[in-house]
Amino acid sequence: MRHLPWEEAADFQIGLKPIALADWLEGGEADAAVRKDALFARHLGLVWAEAEGSRQAQEEVLEMVGAALGPAPVPAGLPPLYAASRRVPDDLCLMEKRDSQWRLTALSLSAGSFFTAEEVIGRSLAELHDPVTGFGERFLVRVQRIFDGLRPELLLERRNWTVLNSDALHTPSSAPIRARIGEIDATTAGRALNLRVERQTLRRLPRTGGVLFTIRVWLAPLDSLRGDPVRLAGFARAWRSATPQLRAYKRFELYDDLVASFLRDAGAGGASGL
Repeated sequence: MRHLPWEEAADFQIGLKPIALADWLEGGEADAAVRKDALFARHLGLVWAEAEGSRQAQEEVLEMVGAALGPAPVPAGLPPLYAASRRVPDDLCLMEKRDSQWRLTALSLSAGSFFTAEEVIGRSLAELHDPVTGFGERFLVRVQRIFDGLRPELLLERRNWTVLNSDALHTPSSAPIRARIGEIDATTAGRALNLRVERQTLRRLPRTGGVLFTIRVWLAPLDSLRGDPVRLAGFARAWRSATPQLRAYKRFELYDDLVASFLRDAGAGGASGL
């Protein structure tokens, strides 16, 4: 696991930080096109959507990815944003300002966390974040200002995390995953439960004015923390101190007993019993 976002906060936060342009795309997958093309062919509506009039900005994204990774052949007939997405492990989401609102106008979504491309295409920032408890009151205006003021030379990064009983990147629905929680034996929780970390970036498209939002998902079983006491302790603290709002949104209560069993077995039980 490359990232440890649970060490940064126990509550929702915007958490955007500037990073160097050279750090934009992390890589870490030998050939993302193999995984993505299979989903594109079999489940198109789940993983791809575009709004009319977005192709010019899509082309700019393709050029930016090419500039970062070097030239590569572009398969004929593919939407430009999807052609760019085939070169990186990240999901690529294009936001453009339409009718005074920042809206999602194209996205390649191979590792969506409980949503699909066809569900969210065309949605505004407010609509996209509606499931997040208190987002509108606490963060919406600030996020809109960030999008409005983002400069082409300023690249921003944020991260978040959750625990899930699935090692799949492509998780369009929560129902079949959460339905299996009861089948997990507490003694195997460290293997059955996975840390799911999203590393996200925001970058302005200088020519067309849109914003590219990238999402790179990293997965690792809880057992991967056993050999690193510092990481294990950081996770244990974050789990126990998560705010009620964060716990409710991420449905942590579904995993409390299993995580408690893992932490006790790993030597991080603590006085709370978790």
